[in-house]
Amino acid sequence: MRKVHFVLVTLLLAGCGPHPGYDVVIRGGTILDGGGGAPYLGDVAIRGDSIAAVGRVPGHGRTEIEARGMAVAPGFINMLSWSSEPLLQDGRSQSEIRQGVTLEVMGEGWSMGPLNDAMKRRVIQEQTDIKYEVTWTTLGEYLDQLVRRGISCNVASFVGATTVRIHELGYADRAPTAAELDTMRALVRQAMEEGALGVGSALIYAPAFYAHTDELIELCKAAAPYGGMYISHMRSEGGRLLESVDELIRIAREAGVPAEIYHLKAAGAANWGKLDSVIARVERARAEGLRITADMYTYTAGATGLDAAMPPWVQEGGLPEWRRRLQDPAIRKRVALEMRTPTDKWENLLLAAGSPDKVLLVAFKQDSLKPLTGKTLAEVARMRGESAEETAMDLVVQDDSRVGTVYFLMSEDNVRREVGLPWVAFCSDEGSQAPEGVFLESNPHPRAYGCFARLLGKYVRDEKAASLADAVRRLTAFPAENLGLTRRGRLKPGAFADVVVFDPATIQDHATFDKPHQYATGVRDVFVNGQQVLKNGEHTGARPGRVVRGRGWKGPR
Repeated sequence: MRKVHFVLVTLLLAGCGPHPGYDVVIRGGTILDGGGGAPYLGDVAIRGDSIAAVGRVPGHGRTEIEARGMAVAPGFINMLSWSSEPLLQDGRSQSEIRQGVTLEVMGEGWSMGPLNDAMKRRVIQEQTDIKYEVTWTTLGEYLDQLVRRGISCNVASFVGATTVRIHELGYADRAPTAAELDTMRALVRQAMEEGALGVGSALIYAPAFYAHTDELIELCKAAAPYGGMYISHMRSEGGRLLESVDELIRIAREAGVPAEIYHLKAAGAANWGKLDSVIARVERARAEGLRITADMYTYTAGATGLDAAMPPWVQEGGLPEWRRRLQDPAIRKRVALEMRTPTDKWENLLLAAGSPDKVLLVAFKQDSLKPLTGKTLAEVARMRGESAEETAMDLVVQDDSRVGTVYFLMSEDNVRREVGLPWVAFCSDEGSQAPEGVFLESNPHPRAYGCFARLLGKYVRDEKAASLADAVRRLTAFPAENLGLTRRGRLKPGAFADVVVFDPATIQDHATFDKPHQYATGVRDVFVNGQQVLKNGEHTGARPGRVVRGRGWKGPR
């Protein structure tokens, strides 16, 4: 009996004493804990899926990792990811894991639920290179399915305002009836209870373009009691940029929610000078107590489709109706004229780019058109002996898609300035890729492979546009706090062990517009929920990713 008592006391002391057992200890790195304070030398200990200790960690872990000369930070948060389809193809999330991204946040206007039967059919019909069955209905079911399939990163999503609108109105250019709006609000509430982070919109695109401000306010009011926020690709980033910032602030104020500007920019040379006024509007609203923030990617070009070069009216009814109209000579003549005519009634990225030579065609659905990948719209127009406008219309008809397109729109000076703003987080606005298989069928924007490495290499280390500690803060704790995530974004005991070990002296992007399928370098080790997914720069194959849910989640914690 005395021997048993001695053993019990010994075990209790071992559990409370200075030498607990850890699964992993990362030793001697430069700790950037996410809070933005001064870096310091120390250790990070991991037990199970959580951080157990930070600082001077005595004892030993089952695995010891030497990190002298390396930075150790929380996993990075991608505030706008289009990995919803790529993760169905390849759950490893290679191009982003290799940059230190451990949480992919989706839902810019379109989310993978809620879907009705007609929407499911259209999703399948409009698939391009990546093929998959649609076996889910709600957003929560989609996210759970990703985890069941196995993913290396964590995932979260906003519910798309576009998705909710299509669910009830299809692609019609009209306001919802009172009954339809009631159902749309109910769909938002359901998504919030499944863990959505809030409501996301993308207002330059049909049919989201057709939504009036009051409709968006009502959807956000439905999300507000669940702690949701509003996040938006605003109605304009060019000619009506300032008015669009005002609309976002109005939605935040009247719905009682925080709001974030997706991929902050002033698009088109004529609008570059508006950035000062944008910053002033946001900072004035923040001073009033509104939680207004933004995110950005670290490039002067954006990527979307040829739909962003054509008026929204011609796209009413969705892709089939759009293609049908583009084959009518009278309609083509009107569309071509509007594509060439400056206006503030809709966002024309072809005119914003300034020339079809600054419009790059990067993704086609039809094999017959894939040889055009990487050519400019101007080059293809010359090859065909047509105008740029005629060529764009023909490509949409022939490809049966919006055609993936890169537009060169922004000022390098503005990008550098945005990098330094304390209320700006970061995003790729791309899907996670790998230089293999189906991903090689098209060219992504190089931000898919390089956005976060480019931030830490080009803009932080080389150009000193922000301090390393503050850049890490805005990659980690800042977006986590905005999203209401209490156990993500910090290196502190009790937080989930999403950890990145990288070399600030060598981290570098390598992807280019000509050759985008190139991994970034300089990130050595990555842990997701305590499991190592990147070891010495190589993917381990581990898939410990989870769904990260918002504050409205009604399931088990």
